[in-house]
Amino acid sequence: MQAVDPNYKHETWSSESVFLLAAIGGAVGLGNLWRFPFMAGQNGGGAFVLVYFLFVILLCVPLILAELAMGRRGGGSGVATMRVLIREAGANRGWMSIGWISVLIPLVGMGYYSVVAGWTIDYTLKAATNAFSGFGSAESSRMFSDLTASPTRVLLFHALFILAAIVVIARGVGKGIETMTRFMMPALFVLLIVLSLNSIFNADIRAGLDFLFNPDFSKVTAEVILMALGQAFFSVAVGVGMMITYGAYVPRDVYLPKAGMWIASMDTLVAVLAGIVIFPVVFSSGLDPADGPGLIFVTLPIAFGNMPLGHIVGLLFFVLLFFAAFSTVLGMLEPAVSWLEEYRGLSRTTATIVGGVSAWLIGIAAALSFNTLSDVRLIEFVPFLAEKNIFEIVDFLVSTLLIPLNAILIALFAGWVMKRSTLLEELGMRDSLLFRSAHISLRYVAPIVIAFIFYSSFS
Repeated sequence: MQAVDPNYKHETWSSESVFLLAAIGGAVGLGNLWRFPFMAGQNGGGAFVLVYFLFVILLCVPLILAELAMGRRGGGSGVATMRVLIREAGANRGWMSIGWISVLIPLVGMGYYSVVAGWTIDYTLKAATNAFSGFGSAESSRMFSDLTASPTRVLLFHALFILAAIVVIARGVGKGIETMTRFMMPALFVLLIVLSLNSIFNADIRAGLDFLFNPDFSKVTAEVILMALGQAFFSVAVGVGMMITYGAYVPRDVYLPKAGMWIASMDTLVAVLAGIVIFPVVFSSGLDPADGPGLIFVTLPIAFGNMPLGHIVGLLFFVLLFFAAFSTVLGMLEPAVSWLEEYRGLSRTTATIVGGVSAWLIGIAAALSFNTLSDVRLIEFVPFLAEKNIFEIVDFLVSTLLIPLNAILIALFAGWVMKRSTLLEELGMRDSLLFRSAHISLRYVAPIVIAFIFYSSFS
């Protein structure tokens, strides 16, 4: 293994509150703002929400705590952290795979995630010019198709999104990530509250809340439970590796169990508020709430174009989407930059450019999957991947293969390899019932459940 640059010294978060804003921002993303509400509404409403919340508490919070504790103990990038932890535990060097995967996942994920995130720029500009006015389904579908069918536009907004992330991350943890999250995350919650009030007073709030929260336990099948579990891991960013790097910057006086609960709770709150924002507007406009991904870029523009104050509401909504996507992308770029600084001795600026350009290059093929390369099928010899385009293959490899694999490895390492006393020390906890429950989850429950999801994805 290559040695860490002896001159490298990472920054730390200036306060607990700033760390929480950054970590919550890293977890909150586009999935919170359409995937969770849609899945809840179609799979039992309040029953789905209850199952989801139980999984967040019982499985996701222990895994978040494990990642933060590992990061703070190791004090560096995912790779450097695992090197320290392996040496301290006298463990097999094969566990270094956690470090490498924790750098690879967010970088590759950023490549294709920023393609979709770039669409939020296009739609924010459209909303600002009142382009949705008087829209019907044909006009809205055509607008979205025109965007995705244009290689120039898709690549342009993908590049702009990456460039914006490079500018912020290059300024460092304090001047870059902290400065941006101090503004973006409060603004995100203000926008959510304003848009929720709009749903309460100007839309069909009763129908929206009924769709989202009315419990229908008859719909809660084994498949729905698996969907709730997968959504919990997807939403809270468990296994991505971002929290390991962010954990390395956490000061010693921060109580990690409280931080983990805040991250999980606020991430869930954003998802719930998103449903309150979206569905009353959809129902009051007589539109179909079951459009899945198209709900954001096809269905909602129709609603905004035909409702009172729709011009303003639409603009605020797509600004909200941009903030959620951008805060996540910052968390995706930082792990690679941290590693490049440590192991390659690169300056912060150079490391950020290298990482950002790498993600941009990865994203080019994903962006062209919607147009120029739409007919390309790279892995036709694998049955369950044969019909997937490049974007879908990359998404499958990251979200269905690498993230669950990394989550299992993290749970096993924290539960079996790290010394119990080390984990207790980093978490600042006593050997109480609460700790023992979290430890049992890491040792047994999380690996078994994640492995079951992993198996189900390929069966």
